[in-house]
Amino acid sequence: MTLKIYLSGEIHTDWRDQIMNAATGLDVTFSGPVTDHAASDDCGVVILGAEPDKFWHDHKGAKVNAIRTRHGIENADIVVVRFGTEYKQWNAAFDAGYAAALGKSLIVLNPPEHGHALKEVHAAALAVTSDPQKVAQILKYVLSGQLS
Repeated sequence: MTLKIYLSGEIHTDWRDQIMNAATGLDVTFSGPVTDHAASDDCGVVILGAEPDKFWHDHKGAKVNAIRTRHGIENADIVVVRFGTEYKQWNAAFDAGYAAALGKSLIVLNPPEHGHALKEVHAAALAVTSDPQKVAQILKYVLSGQLS
C-alpha cells in the first residue's frame, strides 16, 4: 500500500528532509507547501497583480497557497504538521484542524515546550512527537506492522 504523506508547517529547518531520508525504501510519497519563503509570500501578487497595501499582498498569497494546501491535505493519507520554535506557524494550526476535520490521520511534530499551547491540537492528533525520526518510524510501522 502506498501512503501519501503531506508535510505541513514550519519551513525554516530541515525536518522534512530528515523524515524523507529516514523513510527511504518505504512505499510513500511526500508532498507539502512551497518552502521557498519569497515565492510563497509573493505568489498572489506575481500571478494576480500587485497590491499597494501589504495586507492585500499577503491576503492574495495566502489564498493562492491555500489552494495547494487544501489539495495536498485532501489527497493525503497522513498529514504531519510541524510547529517550530522560531516563528509562529498559525497556518500550521489551520492545517492540523483542517486535516482533523477531514478525518485524516494526523501526526504533530513540535518541541516539548509548546506542549501546553498545543494541547487542543494534540488532542486531534493520533501521534505527537518532537523527533522527525519518530515520524519515519511510525510510517514504517504503519506499512509493515513491525517494529524497527
